[in-house]
Amino acid sequence: MATNPLDNKAQAWSALFSEPMSELVQRYTASVGFDRRLWRADIDGSLAHAEMLAAQQIIGAQDLADIRRGLAQIAQEIESGAFDWKLELEDVHLNIEARLTALVGDAGKRLHTGRSRNDQVATDVRLWLRTEIDGLQQLLAGLQRALVELAAQHTETVMPGFTHLQVAQPVSFAHHLLAYVEMFARDAERLADLRRRTNRLPLGAAALAGTGWPLDRERVARMLGFDDICRNSLDAVSDRDFALEFAAFASICMVHVSRLAEELVLWMSQAFGFIDLADRYCTGSSIMPQKRNPDVAELARGKTGRVVGHLTALLVLMKGQPLAYNKDNQEDKEPLFDSVDTLRDTLRILAEMVGGIVVKPDAMERAARRGYATATDLADYLSKRGLPFRDAHEVVAHAVKLALRQGVDLAELPPDALQALHPLIGADAAEALTLHGSMNARQVAGGTAPAQVRAQIEYHRSRLGPAAAPGAAAAGPHRG
Repeated sequence: MATNPLDNKAQAWSALFSEPMSELVQRYTASVGFDRRLWRADIDGSLAHAEMLAAQQIIGAQDLADIRRGLAQIAQEIESGAFDWKLELEDVHLNIEARLTALVGDAGKRLHTGRSRNDQVATDVRLWLRTEIDGLQQLLAGLQRALVELAAQHTETVMPGFTHLQVAQPVSFAHHLLAYVEMFARDAERLADLRRRTNRLPLGAAALAGTGWPLDRERVARMLGFDDICRNSLDAVSDRDFALEFAAFASICMVHVSRLAEELVLWMSQAFGFIDLADRYCTGSSIMPQKRNPDVAELARGKTGRVVGHLTALLVLMKGQPLAYNKDNQEDKEPLFDSVDTLRDTLRILAEMVGGIVVKPDAMERAARRGYATATDLADYLSKRGLPFRDAHEVVAHAVKLALRQGVDLAELPPDALQALHPLIGADAAEALTLHGSMNARQVAGGTAPAQVRAQIEYHRSRLGPAAAPGAAAAGPHRG
């Protein structure tokens, strides 16, 4: 068997050079320490490429059979942990190619016909990311379901709605939770949209200019489940918009996570006391034995900065690159990989944490009573009786002043005291000033009236469908 040029002493391009790469430069330029996670996508892409080469009569049937056999053995070695990853072979692609050539000889060398590592890596990352996107879609759906089911238990549970973190108007806890369902639903839409642009095949663009070999790129695209091919070879190898878009999606999604996490931290605090989180999502203090700290929620909030930072890193990575491929693009993977890992773990644990929330309705209702949350309802009451809203607003401001002086809620003011403020205030104003009366009055679509909230819950249940069967999600490494 011929000597393998991709052994542990040489690179694919070493014949041109008069001295070997220094050990420091090898460590500095190698990516195999992190890009080995692309191995399954690399093998899948190579198999499709080999099938096409054989169909185009560029390689023979025996070469194809040898390549299939060799790649199957390599997959088994990697899965079992027996594969010897070599730093001097730089990346996942050359490691697999070197092992294939060692196993099957010249057939392994012929596999690279008509392709470059430039279009190969772009294909691998898209394949890998596509599978991760599909897993994340399932996790986003799972988190939404957890929020919807918790909301279904609390359509009548009153809590204060806030603006400027000041008590504003009463809402139901269910209504509040469904706001996050809307946020995560938009995230799912963004994810589906970016999947379409990710799912285009770069393979066949070769280094940058295409190739003189009669490749059938559409055949490879069909085999690998791509919707289309990348139409310009220069763009195909240098485009990283899909990574930028994913990082932007992940950043927005983590901002939504962070907002929810912040509220969980606030609601669990003694100052609010709205909820309890299960012990398995809290930690204690090394010095204060009474503490139950919502560390998981705090860490989710903190990890948002990490993911947003990755978006910035990728944008800066791409901003100064001329066409076509540049070595800079090796730096796209660690931010992308970490964004996927962080988001995946966060969505899974957040859904579990939401499922373990214990709600304290009495504390929520007491808080709603403290902030004169039904003041707008009294103004609406007067407006419906003909008083211009701005004048009604002024009357109610005096009512709030009176309640503040007496240390009572608006609903607790005597009827004669209210009527003294304006003759249009009748005895029936009392119902408008109750928390549940205020909620029930907001029957507009999307409002906090329990009937409207229940309709929204049924809408989301129908949209999300039943949960996937256990083990159905592909929210891990590329599965092929």
